[in-house]
Amino acid sequence: MRTPRIVIVGAGFGGLQTAQSLANSGADVCLIDRNNYHTFVPLLYQVATSQLEPEYIAYPIRRILRRFSGKRQKHKPKTRFLWAEMQRIDFSAQVVETDRCAIAYDFLVLATGSKTQYLGVTGASEYAFPMRTLEEAIKLRNQILTCLELANQESDRVIRQQLLTFTIVGGGATGVEIAGALMEMLRGKFRRDYPRLDLQQVRLILVQSGDRLLSELPKKLGVYTYNRLSQLGVEIYLQTRVSQVTPESVHLQNNEVIPTATVIWTAGLEANFPQTSAEISTAKKEKILVHPTLQLLEQPNVYAIGDLAYIEQNKPLAGVAPEALQQGVTVARNIQQQLRGKPAKPFSYFNKGRLAIIGCYSGVGKIGNFAFTGFLAWVMWLGVHLVYLPGYRSRLLVLLSWLYTYLLGDRAVRLILPI
Repeated sequence: MRTPRIVIVGAGFGGLQTAQSLANSGADVCLIDRNNYHTFVPLLYQVATSQLEPEYIAYPIRRILRRFSGKRQKHKPKTRFLWAEMQRIDFSAQVVETDRCAIAYDFLVLATGSKTQYLGVTGASEYAFPMRTLEEAIKLRNQILTCLELANQESDRVIRQQLLTFTIVGGGATGVEIAGALMEMLRGKFRRDYPRLDLQQVRLILVQSGDRLLSELPKKLGVYTYNRLSQLGVEIYLQTRVSQVTPESVHLQNNEVIPTATVIWTAGLEANFPQTSAEISTAKKEKILVHPTLQLLEQPNVYAIGDLAYIEQNKPLAGVAPEALQQGVTVARNIQQQLRGKPAKPFSYFNKGRLAIIGCYSGVGKIGNFAFTGFLAWVMWLGVHLVYLPGYRSRLLVLLSWLYTYLLGDRAVRLILPI
């Protein structure tokens, strides 16, 4: 009897969890990703703000697979990794076409995640700095450090102010996190690197289209975040939309023009939708409509999870890492159910709560009906992310970096690196 083959596309939280849960299923499992490492996305902003080295939050996929499959199987491990980029899915032939080869499947799990959505704003894709990948985080760090270096040499007051103005578009968790981290960075010992530069001249602007920050959390947490960031010196524009981004400025729909050399885009995401041989049903933001079992409506042997899948449970899921992890476990179980000739079971998300870090020793959180703010939320956020970070070495290095940053008020990463 032929061994069934399960192909998983995407080595994010959901894809890796699916592969791990299928490690001892007896099936051949092939995990495909365009990078040979897993990126711990929640800490990207700390790479961008000179707090962590990029390799601290990138973990080799092959090492992860070796850890949960190689030691547990008597014979040749049946979970393997293919470094390739998916180009197209042929549903009729049950083949995933990549830039390196074609892989046949019996079951397919799509976990390709999301990409930046620029919302039709002119110039945003060309001149704004997104932060969804490790490469983008490094580019943003280079940009921030370059602006400080150039401002330190600039004699023209207007140009210097433009270099020292940083505009963040989007008031969700990522926008809030990077705003707080930048204020930490510029208020600490970092300023000693530029004795000729008055970092009090730095303008940090946060533009949010909605009427409050952190709209996914209770209103009082958004109000606390607004007040805390304002105390730190962040200028917050609520109910304000961006109409255009240029190399020298950002234009708002109220006709205000902000001279700035750096626009950080955290305003929107859309599903990283794959090219397919047949049409599939989609929802808003290009997400794939799936059954409660996470199966595609048209393809019972194909699953979609994480940011790619649209499923409602009372309200649409938020697309955070815990959802993807739980979906990975459900999909693995459902595939094993189907292999035994049994029906797949619906996905049920257990919400463990939400946390967001503001920076400068403060954060917000909601667990059950309990909402809290301040130092406790900040510590809990650090602890939770340290636990979920893969690899003991990475955890140790991140912990040491945090101790260095928060005890000494300094940032260790000063390098402008070629990309």
